[in-house]
Amino acid sequence: MTANEDQIKFWNEKAGQEWVVLQERMDANLADIGDAVLGFAGAKPGETVLDVGCGTGATSLALAKAGAKVTGLDISKPMLGLARSRAIQAGLDISFIEADASAYAFRPEFDLVFSRFGVMFFDDPIGAFANLHKALKPGGRLAFVCWRSPQENLWAFTPLAAARPFLPEQPPPDPNAPGPFAFADPQRILSILTDVGFHHVGTSKHDGVMRMGSDIDTIAAQTLQIGPLSRAVGEADEATRTKIVDAVRGAMAKFKTADGEIAPPTACWLVSAVKSSM
Repeated sequence: MTANEDQIKFWNEKAGQEWVVLQERMDANLADIGDAVLGFAGAKPGETVLDVGCGTGATSLALAKAGAKVTGLDISKPMLGLARSRAIQAGLDISFIEADASAYAFRPEFDLVFSRFGVMFFDDPIGAFANLHKALKPGGRLAFVCWRSPQENLWAFTPLAAARPFLPEQPPPDPNAPGPFAFADPQRILSILTDVGFHHVGTSKHDGVMRMGSDIDTIAAQTLQIGPLSRAVGEADEATRTKIVDAVRGAMAKFKTADGEIAPPTACWLVSAVKSSM
């Protein structure tokens, strides 16, 4: 098995296809966090930027609109297909590469390596970040956002807890396994990045909400299409899935705001680092 083979398969099949279908909704869900990490990264006009795990292109488009020269990279063919179409439609000159960031033969040509939730899925994160380090010019910087613990991210934890009575008992997850919450521990982030040669590594908390819309039926169904619950449910039969959707609908209703929107809490790390200029 090659490195990241499971992730490549996953994001080229069900997950990638679902994300393409739900692109507008997912962009809305992640808009606040995307704005936060884009401001944190501070891409400047004329800078060369590598957008790792660019997905359907929302952050690549935003970086290009800020004047950066952007290369979006992802392992998902269906998501990249939509990203390319969106860039053409917007009249933006963005390069897209279908590749595994842990293995691609980078040259030191980027001022900024950026990612919104695209770096937590590597089988070998040390090797992957060592490779991303090669992509930066001397003095170049790294900026990404990743999730903190599941318990702090009620957008994910609440549906999982609601579904648990209807699923087979599962072993406790490995907190360091590739997946959304692989970098919940800031000390692990610090250790990996310093081990591969980054300097001035910093983590800061970003707390917010995921704006999921006001249609609770659609929101409950979405949790079975994309996100941690979708993996846990797997190939459950239709009767079980119906029970889970009903349970999730009730659990998520508690996050309804005064204007009727479902907005559960999110908890992230904003991470920065610099490649030595030597």
